[in-house]
Amino acid sequence: MCMETTPWEDAVNFHGHTCPGLAIGYRVAEIALRELGVHRAGDEELVAIVENDSCAVDAIQSMTGCTMGKGNMLFRDHGKQVYTIGNRKNGEAVRIAIKVSALHSETENKHQRVHEVLDLPEDKFCTFSKVALELPGMARLFKSLECAECGESVAESRARVKDGKIVCIPCAGEYSRGWSK
Repeated sequence: MCMETTPWEDAVNFHGHTCPGLAIGYRVAEIALRELGVHRAGDEELVAIVENDSCAVDAIQSMTGCTMGKGNMLFRDHGKQVYTIGNRKNGEAVRIAIKVSALHSETENKHQRVHEVLDLPEDKFCTFSKVALELPGMARLFKSLECAECGESVAESRARVKDGKIVCIPCAGEYSRGWSK
């Protein structure tokens, strides 16, 4: 007998355990899907731009169908609890920023903290608004090349040239004159 699971159970199964971060992502996905008037994407109909690499991202992947593998989840390493979900069909997007006060709690109990996040009134949890977003193009497939040094495959778009040979980024080595620091 097959029993239906809830979106929360699906997110927990995808992530592997319950935690406050997962609850944050669950709330974000719920709000985004509601505000955009859409359901989970089967392909690349939705795009998610996540500004951190926290547990919240797993719930967003599970609930929205936006994944790194499909190319419709983009990671911006800003260290912010901010998420933008866009709909390719009509160009609408919603940006959701978690309030700092929602990230802090008096309780040390993880399960109690999960329930706090899930039950927090929306206006205390986050701010959100529709935003103009230039949605990125659909994911592209690139030719695989062989790195001349390690022999591993590398996407043509990420390959480098070193001493006239095609190499992957790790084999190319770093080149910096201190400008990026």
